[in-house]
Amino acid sequence: MITRELYIDGRWVAPLSGEYLEVRDPATGDLVGRTAVAGAADVDAAVTVAATAARRWASMPAADRGTILRRAADLMDERIDDIADALTREQGKPLGDSRKEIAFGAIVLRYYAEEGTRVGGSLRPTQRADIRSMVTWAPIGVVGAIVPWNYPVDLYAWKIGPALAAGNAIIVKPPLESPLAIALTVQCLHDAGLPAGVLADLPGALEAGTAISSHPGIGMVTATASTRTGQAIMRSAADTMKRVSLELGGHSPFIVLPDADVAAAAAAAARRSFSNAGQICIAVNRILVADSIADEFVEAVAAEARAIVQGHGIDPAVTGGPTTTTAVIETAQAHIADAVASGARVVTGGARPQGADFDRGTFFLPTVLDGVDRGSRVMREETFGPVVAVHRFAHGLDVDGIAALANDSEAGLAAYVYGGDLDRAWAVAERIDAGGIGVNINDITELHAPFGGWKMSGFGRELGPEGLHGFMQQRHIRLLRRY
Repeated sequence: MITRELYIDGRWVAPLSGEYLEVRDPATGDLVGRTAVAGAADVDAAVTVAATAARRWASMPAADRGTILRRAADLMDERIDDIADALTREQGKPLGDSRKEIAFGAIVLRYYAEEGTRVGGSLRPTQRADIRSMVTWAPIGVVGAIVPWNYPVDLYAWKIGPALAAGNAIIVKPPLESPLAIALTVQCLHDAGLPAGVLADLPGALEAGTAISSHPGIGMVTATASTRTGQAIMRSAADTMKRVSLELGGHSPFIVLPDADVAAAAAAAARRSFSNAGQICIAVNRILVADSIADEFVEAVAAEARAIVQGHGIDPAVTGGPTTTTAVIETAQAHIADAVASGARVVTGGARPQGADFDRGTFFLPTVLDGVDRGSRVMREETFGPVVAVHRFAHGLDVDGIAALANDSEAGLAAYVYGGDLDRAWAVAERIDAGGIGVNINDITELHAPFGGWKMSGFGRELGPEGLHGFMQQRHIRLLRRY
């Protein structure tokens, strides 16, 4: 059992309030650890030391900052078994998925260790021969970050990697639901030689989050959260004119054109719908399939869903773990009931699994709904759970009509298009209002490319060079030369 404290000024310390919270295994309900709970006073203490640490860190050569990040990534790889075990026991995902998440987090740190050394500037033309005009990049200073519970280690790396590589200090509020694997990751950064004060790690609730987004000593806040939380962060940050970067809720359409490879599309849709119990911002929420192949496709997706082996993620035979919270199940049940009331059919799932192995956990069967009305809640709202809704469209619907179905949402984070005619599939993709579109592939994440949303799914970009520059600001220096 892990008991973790707050990480401030290079040390693990107790919260000023003395408050701790239990962390329980969602598969069994067993106690797996305790976490300190940060409050506003803890955030203030972290900001005080971060302001000085940020200046020292920014003055360090980018190559030296990169050396520390690479060393931390190496330690993450060396300790991956312990970190993955903690992540599976607190969050629920299968152990193989936990290992994959941590390994990619280490890759992200290595990428930004290198990318940070490539930040340059430019000498701009001027109106006079005796003036030189230089444009350079500088760090923000102290950055605040809010990390969710669904991919805590991965998304932690997405934020601290570029922020630290750019020369910022960063104060992170990890989730109370899954703070233990993050603590082990922070220890890797500490052991790699990260200077005291450059990173603060403060698991907390609303009080800590609000303190970060409103604190006058923090120049930027970045968050992965629900749209409602993102709106609250914007309001809180407004008084201090913080830069804000938000990756918010999604409601991803998965479009299956009449000439798609049905088996391949069904397998891809099921994986993107039910991986991590559907608790992914780019999960498939709604499938739009041509009616000429819909019967075959729906049965294929249902077969994939039934083949998922649920259980405790530590078991290597398990391919589907529990939901992390009971709230996920409650939303899933509400969306299913609403869809059925509007005429939808539950093809598979729709309930909790039965048996002693599931009684104490927050399990829910992977669920496929067919014949779902476009006005149903599941077609309008993010479920963030193991439920996917199928809506059929006419075989002869043109490219614009298909894209209009996909765009019938306030969200715009991800979308997927499957079809044999690549010209047509590409034409649909180009008409979709989303930050990332996969064509015949069910993952839009690419280390070297920007990730982020349109519309109510937020703004700002993570990953790629854009992810680094998002944590920097430009400075123009105009120099009068004396001949």
